[in-house]
Amino acid sequence: MSTTTTTAAAGDTFTVHPRRWAAAVVMMVAALMDLVDVTIVNVALPSLGRGLGASESALQWTVSAYLLGFAATLVVAGRLGDRYGRKAFFLGGTAGFGLASLACGLAQSPGQLIAARAVQGVAAAVLMPQVLGSFQSLFRGRDRGKVFGMYGAVAGFASAIGLLLGGVLTDADLLGLGWRSVFLVNVPVSLLTLVAAVVLVPGTRERAAVRPPLLGGLVLAAGLVAVVLPLVQGRGWGWPLWGWGLLAAGALAVAGVAARGSVLPRRVLTVPAFSYGLAVQLLFALGMQGFFLVLAIWLQGGQGYTPTQAGVLMAAFSAGGFLTAPAAEPLAVKLGRYVPTAGALLMAGGYGWVWYAMDAAAPVHTGAWPLVPGLAVAGAGLGLLVVPLVGIVLSAAPAELAGGASGVFSTAQQFGGALGAAAIGTAYFADLSLDAAMPWVLAAYAGAALLGLRLPAGGR
Repeated sequence: MSTTTTTAAAGDTFTVHPRRWAAAVVMMVAALMDLVDVTIVNVALPSLGRGLGASESALQWTVSAYLLGFAATLVVAGRLGDRYGRKAFFLGGTAGFGLASLACGLAQSPGQLIAARAVQGVAAAVLMPQVLGSFQSLFRGRDRGKVFGMYGAVAGFASAIGLLLGGVLTDADLLGLGWRSVFLVNVPVSLLTLVAAVVLVPGTRERAAVRPPLLGGLVLAAGLVAVVLPLVQGRGWGWPLWGWGLLAAGALAVAGVAARGSVLPRRVLTVPAFSYGLAVQLLFALGMQGFFLVLAIWLQGGQGYTPTQAGVLMAAFSAGGFLTAPAAEPLAVKLGRYVPTAGALLMAGGYGWVWYAMDAAAPVHTGAWPLVPGLAVAGAGLGLLVVPLVGIVLSAAPAELAGGASGVFSTAQQFGGALGAAAIGTAYFADLSLDAAMPWVLAAYAGAALLGLRLPAGGR
């Protein structure tokens, strides 16, 4: 089939691929697997723990291993795709995600599941940057805006889909699989996506892409693990002094990689709007992932909710986000930093409402309605915080560093989520107390609001 060559506004010529929209749909389906997997597991955690006899720390690792694998691999995987061809890495990531999901579904011990989850996170990190990189190469002008708008809509629905699907699949107990079905559902999806991608997705790459820093990537991965490991295992180990030393060494390793600038682009980290936004993103993910880990376990373990009931209740959070997300970007163009700052404060207020309702209910069973308003308010804050934050922060990065800046921004989100599952989960499991865990959630959003005030004041 013939192709057409056209010229973009910037003056560069490019080839219009005739099946670019079909390719975009295929790649979005693959991306949806990752986006859904972030939340689908949370609802299934209590059933998973009972089925495998998993300890509290093992439940935390089930969440954190995926996020760490993703965070440690993302930047390098994106550069590999840019340099050597995105299609091959997209296919490899999709196949790896399906195989790792199969291993998760067949796991016979917590250790096997955690290892498979880490591989699943790595595969997702190989897959995801190829999607956005391919969109950049295949689309121009209005078409690019449309395809990224479609991707944003898919990403927005993914959290709600994951929460609901996780509960329904666990309760349905199809073929006696129970919680295993939340992983096994990825297998046929990845297989069909793989076949379609071979036919429909074209190969793209960046001619000027530099060689990825593999050694720096390994140091970054080791540093991230060294930070999270003592937080998850510290209570069981009795908080030994060497554990704190390991955490400090991990933090220094990550800081060293950032200072060197080989993996994380040092130049963009010196831009105040970007660095403050990166910290806001990390705190947002830390608070949200920690909160939903605690909420899922509290609802099902302490309140007797079924997985489906828990998933439906937590979907109120996504509903709040759908209400504010469409208005968030236009508001941010006019008001700048005040929109994500207001979003962080709304999330703190919503979670505070939920905490009050949870405390008032304990130890007796509570209905859903006392929790729904708080979840909806927090979700409304999510729309105001996350939607404009991406644009505000990434627009501060120099154009030639946009790809690397996007990778670092996503890495901060994944690492923040891993920290939240580790630190806030540990605080909760210390005595199964909401009063021990929820102050850390609220502190994360208070910090995000304060740092948000350092973002650009007006329109971009």
